[in-house]
Amino acid sequence: MAHQQLGPRLIDSQIAALDCWVREYRGLLGIALTDCITTDAFLGDFDLFFAKLFDGLRHDSGDPVVWAEKAIAHYHKLGIDPMSKTLVFSDSLTLPKSLEIFRALRGRINVSFGIGTNLTCDIAGVEPMSIVLKMTACNGAPVAKVSDEPGKTHCKDPNFVAYLRHVFQVPATLSSTSSKE
Repeated sequence: MAHQQLGPRLIDSQIAALDCWVREYRGLLGIALTDCITTDAFLGDFDLFFAKLFDGLRHDSGDPVVWAEKAIAHYHKLGIDPMSKTLVFSDSLTLPKSLEIFRALRGRINVSFGIGTNLTCDIAGVEPMSIVLKMTACNGAPVAKVSDEPGKTHCKDPNFVAYLRHVFQVPATLSSTSSKE
């Protein structure tokens, strides 16, 4: 999100972020988050260069199996064997949901799961706290997350969301804004 205001043109912000990540970590921490500006917009920027460099992708919103199918198709399109990559799932996971995802993708791509909230607060009748933090501005200007799930879109400035949506050709159905996730 910070790269939306760090200098490159907005349309190049995801590529700039991926490039900075590659240069900073030099092959370590190789899982890319796909839905800062929707998975479809991300995959448009996740070309052969990045797809070969990164070990895999992390799911953060939307239907996990639909998302995985997009990722697998993208790797195939680029000529990359999906079994050489890993998909990490971390969105509101439970053990049963993780097992369902694993069964749907078994033998097609490697999978990993980050079961945080449910695992650390599985007390009957107690609602887990959401402690996700999102950046709202950088260099005094707004930034946005336009998620694959409309309720998870995050920005304090609806005009910036509209502009971001226009630049990345994200449908209006994914543009609702909220002040929290």
